[in-house]
Amino acid sequence: MRVSFPYMGATIIYGKLLELLGHEVIMPPRPTRKTIELGVKYSPEFACFPFKVLLGTYLECLDKGVDLFVTTGGQGPCRAGFYGELHKKILENLGYEVDFIIFDPPWRGFEKFYKQILTLKKDNSWPEVLRVIHTVYQMCKSLDKIEKTITTIRAYAGQEWAGLNKSWQDILRAYSRIETARDVARVEKEALEEIKKYNLQLAPVEKRIRIGIVGEIYVVMEASINGNIEEILNSFGAEVERSLYLSTYIDETIFPWIGRKEKEKLCQKARGYINLNIGGHARLSVGQIVDFKDRGFDGVIHLKPFACLPELISESMLEKLSADLDLPILSLSIDEQTAEANLLTRLDAFVDFIKYRKANCEERMSLSG
Repeated sequence: MRVSFPYMGATIIYGKLLELLGHEVIMPPRPTRKTIELGVKYSPEFACFPFKVLLGTYLECLDKGVDLFVTTGGQGPCRAGFYGELHKKILENLGYEVDFIIFDPPWRGFEKFYKQILTLKKDNSWPEVLRVIHTVYQMCKSLDKIEKTITTIRAYAGQEWAGLNKSWQDILRAYSRIETARDVARVEKEALEEIKKYNLQLAPVEKRIRIGIVGEIYVVMEASINGNIEEILNSFGAEVERSLYLSTYIDETIFPWIGRKEKEKLCQKARGYINLNIGGHARLSVGQIVDFKDRGFDGVIHLKPFACLPELISESMLEKLSADLDLPILSLSIDEQTAEANLLTRLDAFVDFIKYRKANCEERMSLSG
C-alpha cells in the first residue's frame, strides 16, 4: 500500500514515521502554482485556501499511485475538521479510489483513534511502535530547535547567506536519514557544529529586530504558501520566530499532557480579547501576540488564509491589541491571488517602520538621559 500525506512544514517527519513503520511512502511534492491551480479548479469557491492547496497536493500524489492519505482533522468550530471527508468525496467524484486516515485528538474518540493506529502499526510489535514514535518525536523537537536557530542567525548572514541556506538543506537531508533516537542526538550535534562554523554574531540587544509570526497553522508553517516569509524577513535583517512548530502542534493534539501548560498560559493571555474557543488557532494567536510582546519582540505578523473564519475574528482584535500593547502588527491575507511583489513591499515597509520606531525610541532615551 502506497501512503502519502499533506505537504506542510517539516514533511520529513511525517515521511520518517511512516517509513520506520514499514510503509511504502510517496513523498508529496512541494506545492507550486500548478498545485494551487489544481486545487482551485476542483474546490468549492469559498473554501479556505489551505483546503484548495491540500486538494491540489492530493491530486498530484494520486498520479503516483497513492492508495492511502494520512492527515489530521480539526478542533472546535473550524471547518478543518471536515477537510478529510470532503476531500475524499471530491476525489471519488473525480473517479479516484483512495482511503483516508483522519487523525483527531484521541480524547474525541479513543476507539476510532486506536483503530487508526492499528492500521498504521502493520505487523510491528508495540515496543517497536513506541520506539519509532519516540525516535520521530525526538527528531521533530530537534529539527524545530535547529530551524529556530537558523531563522535567528540568518538575519546576520550577509555574504554567508547562500552558504548558510545550503547548509540548512544539507542538515534537512541528514535528518531524513535518521533511524534511531541515538541518530537524532548525533545529527543535531553535527548540525549545530555546521552552523557554528559561519561564526555569525547576533546584534546587540538594543539593535536586534525580532518579529513573531502568528495565525492559521497551515499558512504559518508552510513556506511555499506564505511566500517564504521567514526568509524574506531574515533578508531584511529581522530575526523571526513562529507561534507554531510541528512539535508544538504534536504536544497540543497528540500529547496534550505535555503541551497543556503552554496552551493554558496562552489562553490566559488572550483573556479580554477572545475568551471562547472559536476554532482553529484563533485564541492562541491572540495569546501568542501578547506573549511575543512580553518577551520583548518588536512586531508581529498575523497570517490568515482568505475565508478562514477563526482568523478573521482574531484579526478584528488586532487594532486594539496593537494599541494596548504598543506593538506594531501587520495582518496579511494569503490566497491564490497573493502577489510576491505586494508581499515583499509590505514586509519591507513593516520592517523599516520597526527600525525607524526603535531608532526614535533610542534617540528619545538618549536625550532624556
